[in-house]
Amino acid sequence: MTFGQKLTELMAARGLSLRRMAKQVYCDASHVSKIRNGHRYPSEELGKALDAALDAGGELVALIPKRERTKDRNAPLVGMVQESHTPNREDDVRRRAALQVIAAISAGIAVPPQALETALSGIEDAFGNPLDIAEWERLVADYDYQLHSSPAGALIGDLTTDIVAIGELFKRRLPPLQQASLSRVCAALSGLLAIEFGDADDRRSARIAWNSAIKAADASGDQKMQVWTRGRAAQDAFWTGRAPVVVAKLANEAEQIAGGDSSPGLARAYDARAWLAVQECDKANVYARLADVNRTCEQISDSGGTQSVFEYRETQRLWSESFAYVHVGDERAEASLSQARSLYPANALAPHVNLTLMESVSLVRGREVGEGLQLALTALEGQGRTSAGGRLLASSVLSILPPKDRALPEAREIRTITATV
Repeated sequence: MTFGQKLTELMAARGLSLRRMAKQVYCDASHVSKIRNGHRYPSEELGKALDAALDAGGELVALIPKRERTKDRNAPLVGMVQESHTPNREDDVRRRAALQVIAAISAGIAVPPQALETALSGIEDAFGNPLDIAEWERLVADYDYQLHSSPAGALIGDLTTDIVAIGELFKRRLPPLQQASLSRVCAALSGLLAIEFGDADDRRSARIAWNSAIKAADASGDQKMQVWTRGRAAQDAFWTGRAPVVVAKLANEAEQIAGGDSSPGLARAYDARAWLAVQECDKANVYARLADVNRTCEQISDSGGTQSVFEYRETQRLWSESFAYVHVGDERAEASLSQARSLYPANALAPHVNLTLMESVSLVRGREVGEGLQLALTALEGQGRTSAGGRLLASSVLSILPPKDRALPEAREIRTITATV
């Protein structure tokens, strides 16, 4: 057992908060926190003070590494807080991190993970390292914006790093309101990470990330986020080929939590139900679920502007409608596709590819096999961003080919592309 683990155990047994513990040994609470979390060892003087305050009978002192006991016997007493060796060691770490950042920039390569944060950590410490929820919410908006134009999986590394950073923040004793706000941010970032994993065809990681997003949303107490995580997860579950019962369960949970209140997440849950009905060839249910989507959209605002996975705009309604119309052979499919194309911005790469693939499905269904295959192939070859929905649609094109056409060069090429993205 480490010093930090034993300290945590003794504090818990005695019902001592971090601030009360720090006050008893005349030390800064952030310093004790770093010791408790294993980020720093105490000096021998501080270790003895903590041992005495907790009546540990020498158990804590015995866990101080020998190198800490032999350092600077003349260091100031505990009440001085700033142990003489600590600032120098931390400064050295920050200087090395700064040199890493400079070297990476000079070489034109990516800055090593955590290097910049470490280099700038002294500034945060100087101001008490305050929790800035607004900055985290701006970060969510940045990732949401980048998601629509970046290659699939490009944001996974950064998103993972920031989610880990949030995990560290949860170790603080946050006020309930800040804890709830941070949980909501964590749900949003985990959902974005799940979307990235799904589009990169890493289905297991996507499932794990969605589970984390749902748990964080529940912890936040934010009803709309709880509904959104489940509604969007239901959509992704359908696109990535998970069992229909899983898709239905997620959609059911979204509807139950929504309790009749319209929201983007509820519209997404209805989408997933409509697509399941398409898969089950239940045409009446397809139209019933599309009606649910339309009714929900009438009650939520479409703010326009840039695309957002956290909203549900007219473009997304038309995407879903087009998908359903194309697959059930509804004559309104062409008009719906045309309208969707006109509304999606040019940088919405995946939606444009997906709409083209829907048109391919429609052409193949109408016996225009050659034109449909060529259109699908061109879209897939020129795609800027892969998506789970795109792979599903490409699979749809291939699955409805007449047997005699399945060996065509274009069909083989589509099969190769979708197997390697």
